[in-house]
Amino acid sequence: MRVERVSAEVRGVLGEVLSRDEIKDPRVRGAGLITVTYVRISGDLQHATAFFTVHGLDAAALEKVRQGLNHASGYFRQAISRRLRMKVAPAVKFEVDQVFETAARVEQILHDIAPPPPPKPVEPSDETDVGAQKDDGDGDGGGEGEGE
Repeated sequence: MRVERVSAEVRGVLGEVLSRDEIKDPRVRGAGLITVTYVRISGDLQHATAFFTVHGLDAAALEKVRQGLNHASGYFRQAISRRLRMKVAPAVKFEVDQVFETAARVEQILHDIAPPPPPKPVEPSDETDVGAQKDDGDGDGGGEGEGE
């Protein structure tokens, strides 16, 4: 389908622009490696929502990066238009991709509600007590009729 193809191409352009450090905004430039994970485009190709993540950043830092990327949306639109030779390029809006956090949260919930593993059976010890002797019942603690 055309929308899916354009979505993949727009994702490639956004990734290329970000990897070349073309965005001068300090909120974006100092963030680290920004990964565009998915681009959703409207059916009329007029609007695009790009989901991104930056490994190792907390929610507040991700929000600053999002603001910087959205501030540069005009630049991204021009880059898409030039590189994909589109008459009208989609307006790009950036959102933080929560898929990794959501997956970690679901995994933690599943871990919390899972029944505890059954206890392991106690295995008899392979070690024998070398110093202990068999009690023969004569009260001296020794074995087999010592001293008789």
